[in-house]
Amino acid sequence: MKKILPLVIVVALSTFGTAQAQKKSELIEQNQDLKYRLDSISRLVSTAQSKQKISEIKAEELQAQVTELQDANATLLQNLNSFAALSSQNSENINKTLATLERKEAQLKGIVDGVASNDSTAIVILTNAKQTLGENAKVQVSNGSVIISEKLDFYFADGLGAKVQESAKPWLEKIAKIITANPKSAVTISGLSMTGELDIALQQAASVAQILIKDYSVVGGRVNVKGIDGGLRESLQIEIHPDYKSFYATAKDDVKN
Repeated sequence: MKKILPLVIVVALSTFGTAQAQKKSELIEQNQDLKYRLDSISRLVSTAQSKQKISEIKAEELQAQVTELQDANATLLQNLNSFAALSSQNSENINKTLATLERKEAQLKGIVDGVASNDSTAIVILTNAKQTLGENAKVQVSNGSVIISEKLDFYFADGLGAKVQESAKPWLEKIAKIITANPKSAVTISGLSMTGELDIALQQAASVAQILIKDYSVVGGRVNVKGIDGGLRESLQIEIHPDYKSFYATAKDDVKN
């Protein structure tokens, strides 16, 4: 019995020692496993932190790009608005220019039509003068005007003085009828002197004008008189021409408008 007891103790101690050794080994193994897991988790955390950092950087870059795109979009919208306003202004300016051109074209057409009308009127007056005064009358057309010429001695005795001869008055009556038949025309009576005596030439023109106005009812406002140097010619000319003052006044008003 005494021998069995120490043996049991030894066995028990041996078993306990073995159990302790086994438990220690398991603890070491568990410790190593935990350490491995900790290392793995640390690596995962580190990786996650790196990815988070990268994501944050990318997010910042994306935000910067978004901000840049927003700024670019705002600039583009502003430019589009400016372009639209400029385009509208340009269209308005073009429309105004076209309207001005059309108005100027109408004004030019009016002037051209007026000149053409004056030319046509000159032909009518020339025909009328030939029919009224005869084919042998000294009548010519120059620059849209019809000019009826006669020597001074036809109107004045020996071509001198300023008193119109009675023999010339039937002729002036015929001319008055031509003038009256063309109420839109003006009349210029010119005394041409080759001696330089323009005062006498003017008086002669005025005497003929007075006969036309006083005796044959030609409207005085339509008649102008002048004495001019005829060079080597002396005569009296009655020029029936467009009313240039009225024509140019109308053209001037058209240009102003």
